[in-house]
Amino acid sequence: MPVLSLWRSASLAGLFLLLAATRPQAADLTVAVTGVRDATESVRVVLYADADSFRHEQKAKQILSLPAAAGVVTAVFHDIPAGRYAVLAYHDEDGNQRLNLFLGMFPAEGWGLSNDPSVIGPPRFEASAFEVAEPGTAITVPLHY
Repeated sequence: MPVLSLWRSASLAGLFLLLAATRPQAADLTVAVTGVRDATESVRVVLYADADSFRHEQKAKQILSLPAAAGVVTAVFHDIPAGRYAVLAYHDEDGNQRLNLFLGMFPAEGWGLSNDPSVIGPPRFEASAFEVAEPGTAITVPLHY
């Protein structure tokens, strides 16, 4: 094999290794939803990847619906690419797979956001956003009733 061809093969192999090493890794994201009142129906944990999709469940990155249990319900999102995300969790007490609102704007079921920001008006993505940058990222979302 000519030296030039060997050099090209080694250079290409090195380039592929470099690209693989710098590519963002997928991670598991564990969300502990705390303060669940009781075991009625389910707890929904909704993962959003950007401000445009935030609070629009049909545009969510992923949704997990888990049986409710008094205290803590733990959700695990698998293979989440590194990046900035926000989580909305709620206790779907009537099982209709949506957060019920009183007067169209006030949550009528237990709800919580990542970072537990103070909310006046519609919650914003930036106030709830956090980084998933490594395997084993874990956050806590307390519910408010």
